[in-house]
Amino acid sequence: MKFSPQKRKIFIIAIGVLIIISLLFTQQKIKNFFYFVSSPIQKSLWQLGKKISTPIELAFEMKELKKRAEELSLSNQNLLSEIAQLQALKTENKSLRKALELDLKKDFQLALAEVIGKNILKDTLVINKGLLNGVLEGMPVINEGKVLIGKIADVSENFSNVILISNRESSFDVKIQSIEVNGLIKGKGDFQLFLDLIPENQEIQEGDLIITTALGGIFPKGILVGKIQKILRSDIKPFQQAEVSPLFDITKLEIVLIITNYK
Repeated sequence: MKFSPQKRKIFIIAIGVLIIISLLFTQQKIKNFFYFVSSPIQKSLWQLGKKISTPIELAFEMKELKKRAEELSLSNQNLLSEIAQLQALKTENKSLRKALELDLKKDFQLALAEVIGKNILKDTLVINKGLLNGVLEGMPVINEGKVLIGKIADVSENFSNVILISNRESSFDVKIQSIEVNGLIKGKGDFQLFLDLIPENQEIQEGDLIITTALGGIFPKGILVGKIQKILRSDIKPFQQAEVSPLFDITKLEIVLIITNYK
């Protein structure tokens, strides 16, 4: 079949259009096929990227949280330390106020100390004052209620040992406050006292208060020592004896006053 020049021209144009459409369709298919094949891979890589980045971000966040926790812990410790210092200061001020109420500073020069150790087996204390604070061996130790605790023993620059009046090595002159009768107090250990050398003809009673005298020069006079718990009488002994309990509670003893000088 023969075509005229005009028909041949139209046929060639139509063929060209079909080829272009075919190429476009093919490219779209190729693109679609590429996306179809590559999308699971891209998705996996993207998910993997998420999984890899999450631990990194988590590790960073954990590091920041740990740092913050340490800062808060340090801040909390500082606050607790400040609270403890304020509480100690409050306790000291309370002791000093009570001492002032009893007018102790009129008769004594006092140094306040904190109890930092207790040896129950030996009836001794450790306090946080020593030679650098003017504390010397033999100085009396009382509480804010003018109750006798003991006396200074071993002394170092910043610390001292206190022998309690209940220590077995402790003994000193006293008198029964109500009848003005002298006697001798001896430590029995275990925070207990023993009253000896009370004349048989003197009437003593349970509950009588014992105070120090100036005899022997160990302690200043008039300091409370203890209270008679039980009277021990004997037909063969010329003196009465008694069990005496101290007037301080060792479990609650936190602050003591050292008498550095007295009239």
